[in-house]
Amino acid sequence: MLGIRLDPELEKRLNNLAKKTGRTKSHYAREAIRQFLEDREDYLLALAALEKKGPRISLEDLERELNVESD
Repeated sequence: MLGIRLDPELEKRLNNLAKKTGRTKSHYAREAIRQFLEDREDYLLALAALEKKGPRISLEDLERELNVESD
């Protein structure tokens, strides 16, 4: 169980979204927290990988090795 206080404008926007979509405010809060955690975990894993002193490969070399073109 989690209780949070939102500033009035954010609460209003959340209420409007929930009413317009037929979803609950809790649904959107869960989704926002889930997405934040996934993004944060990805960031921290990437940061840890960068801190390792292992071999590196440039994006150009990787694209060439995989035979793909960048935009």
